[in-house]
Amino acid sequence: MKKSGILLPIFSLPSSYGIGDFGKSAYDFIDWLKKSGQAYWQILPLGPTSYGNSPYQSFSTFAINPYFLSLDDLINEELLKREECENIGFRDSKIDYARLFKTRIPLLKKAYERSSVLKNPDFLAFRENNSDWLFNYSLFMALKEKNNYKAWYEWDDKIKKRKDVELYLNKYNDEILFWQFVQFKLLSQWKNLKSYANKNGVSIIGDIPIYVAHDSADVWANPSLFKLDNSFNPTLVSGCPPDGFSKDGQLWGNPIYNWDEHKKTNYRWWIKRIEHCFSLYDVLRIDHFRGFDEFYAIEYGKENAKDGKWLKGPGYDLFFEIEKSLGKKEIIAEDLGFITRSVKELLKKCDFPGMKILEFAFDSRDTGTQNDYLPHNYERNCVAYTATHDNQTIISWFWDITDNERQSVRNYLCDNFTPDSKIHLPLISLLLRSNAKLCIIPIQDYLGLTDTARINIPSTAKGNWQWRLNGEALTNELSNKIYTMTKTYGRI
Repeated sequence: MKKSGILLPIFSLPSSYGIGDFGKSAYDFIDWLKKSGQAYWQILPLGPTSYGNSPYQSFSTFAINPYFLSLDDLINEELLKREECENIGFRDSKIDYARLFKTRIPLLKKAYERSSVLKNPDFLAFRENNSDWLFNYSLFMALKEKNNYKAWYEWDDKIKKRKDVELYLNKYNDEILFWQFVQFKLLSQWKNLKSYANKNGVSIIGDIPIYVAHDSADVWANPSLFKLDNSFNPTLVSGCPPDGFSKDGQLWGNPIYNWDEHKKTNYRWWIKRIEHCFSLYDVLRIDHFRGFDEFYAIEYGKENAKDGKWLKGPGYDLFFEIEKSLGKKEIIAEDLGFITRSVKELLKKCDFPGMKILEFAFDSRDTGTQNDYLPHNYERNCVAYTATHDNQTIISWFWDITDNERQSVRNYLCDNFTPDSKIHLPLISLLLRSNAKLCIIPIQDYLGLTDTARINIPSTAKGNWQWRLNGEALTNELSNKIYTMTKTYGRI
């Protein structure tokens, strides 16, 4: 049966406290999704963000962003006072991460100080069940605070090399417990939210980056799993070659995996990572799937990604071990960009659905009717999007393409009459009536918003990950319209 869903990051949810969270607005959105006939809610990575605020550059691939903790829930538990939260609240149309950084953690420390967390058997069970990553993460964050948030590879030599870890566990016990308390509350709130979604027929699609940040608990705790030199600097970093997004390529800067070392352990770290993801989500989108076949590596210290090289990834070996350990899981492969035959073969062997992006279908450089992104060419085992978080909104894209490309769109739609300002609806309908087993539409496209609502512009460092949804935009009228479209094209 064909289904559909909506893409909306947690951070973009409406709230009174500067950023979306796991509170009432998230539950209201699930109710709205159900009323709209949607079976899926796709989010972006949940990890705690570091410099640049990108969810694809996180302090931990296992932890959850502390900013997502519902303050209202903590008020209801009498761990915070409403006036304390209102004093730091703000409803700006953009997320102010600098303000969050200054105000949110001190507030959460008040909640921790008022808790009796060590007397809570659920907390003790949480610590035991998540010990593989939790102690490294909480120690990492405690040490990061004590080192004025410097990157771990700039810390004193002893702790950088994880010597005398027990000494630091005792010295910063209270700080470590705080970070564990925050993760305990986050996981509890998230699991309640996910349970509510599932009971209402909504499945959660999560998202993980292929790479992890250099300044992360993951690299600090497992340096042998990454290509690092004796000073813990990467020898090679991640990125992608010049393309339509950037003439210089994209220099992501993450350390490259030491795949030989991963193979020696039968990919144990990856298996734990995927297992953890499926404790949080129903379906998992893996970013940059091509990198498992071949990955683009740039010498550390280069200013751009022009002079990188392609190296061989783990291929099917990795996914064989994951399935052997965890069973068959629902995974979406982000297979965008230039895809080689070997990537297509890997995708087919794994039997993962790939992604189709409507905005890629009308490029004047590819005028053939066999363009893989044209909806009439979609195979069933794919997930179709108007756009992703890295693309323009569908309205702004339509306005920005060439006159010839715009006419190609209208020819494909058999529609020369719909005003440009309303063209998002017939474009969405193209996907909904395609053969794709799943269609995911960013909420901005259903709302017909311009690029003022764009989430991310690749290869730019400022102004990303800040868009917030106006809660009043989720009207009954829009819900009814989405439901009618979804039912018309057999996706209810």
